[in-house]
Amino acid sequence: MIIGSVSENKEIEKRISITTDLVKKYISSGFEILLEEGFGKHLGILDDEFIKEGCKIDKRENILKQSDVILQLNLPDDSSLEHIKENNILIGNFNSSQNLEKIKKLKIKKTSVFSLEHLPRIARAQSMDILSSQANLAGYKAVIDSFAKFKKAIPMMMTAAGTIPAAKVLVVGAGVAGLQAIATAKRMGAIVFATDVRMASKEQVESLGGKFLFVEDSENLETEGGYAKETSEEFKKKQENLLAETLKKIDIVICTALIPGKKAPKIINEKMINDMQTGSVIYDLAASQGGNAAYTKLDEIVEKNGVTILGEKNILNKLPVSASNLYAKNLFNFVLNLYDEKNNKININMEDEIINTTLVK
Repeated sequence: MIIGSVSENKEIEKRISITTDLVKKYISSGFEILLEEGFGKHLGILDDEFIKEGCKIDKRENILKQSDVILQLNLPDDSSLEHIKENNILIGNFNSSQNLEKIKKLKIKKTSVFSLEHLPRIARAQSMDILSSQANLAGYKAVIDSFAKFKKAIPMMMTAAGTIPAAKVLVVGAGVAGLQAIATAKRMGAIVFATDVRMASKEQVESLGGKFLFVEDSENLETEGGYAKETSEEFKKKQENLLAETLKKIDIVICTALIPGKKAPKIINEKMINDMQTGSVIYDLAASQGGNAAYTKLDEIVEKNGVTILGEKNILNKLPVSASNLYAKNLFNFVLNLYDEKNNKININMEDEIINTTLVK
């Protein structure tokens, strides 16, 4: 059985889906691996390194025609879709609700499309959870980039010439990215505050040394799957009042609040930003879904009343090696869950919650 992967459009995606350390694991599990020429060259991984591990290198068209399972980050472009053979498997992070037309073309070819952003939040799926592994890195990198833009020292420094106070950081959203942002900011000496609509986040925030800010008498805003729900207008007003006062004293804001499959909630409005201290920085990790902050523009640095607002479409392109290593391992674990090694075939068992939830129907 052949597993293949072709190069992504490197202008928008620098991560790869198969790394050299996993080639041997795939082969020992009974697979043959095909990769496109120059697959990892942009990451400093030459074709010879893949070949050394037992991988075969070929042209894009041949890989798409031969592979039984194709592993990607994004859906292949239209010209590539034409070459994909019938009755195969396509696995990746495909934002399926936004790519229905492309997926419809694949279904005509009887391709089974698995989009891993739909993985259920269950213990057995943790090793396959691409959202968590990638969000963890994103939270870390957002803090590093924000601190690089901030024009003051981060930790408190006591000198004979006087004391420099520690920077104050607010993390909006205490999911995986938010918790990593809290941990990173604390390690670098900042005073960290965090807010989230899920009260269950309070204990996690405080365990990392952050101070949890919450709306008094708020309703339960957590889904059964552990994600945040949309808030009521009354809650939004209370949250707005809480944030408005807090932001006047904050130096750096990391926004991470997302609702799966929907536009990001607008949490920090124009007036809040206008009232922030000159020199403050906002990093909006929700930028690709509309942003949590007013004025956020995708892949642009915006300056408003002395406040710098950052928001990138794919911050993980700044950590492509680390991100690829984690993403590729997530895919490997997902493939093993699909694979019937005894009979050397893929078994799409719809009674398996992981398979049933991720298969785009």
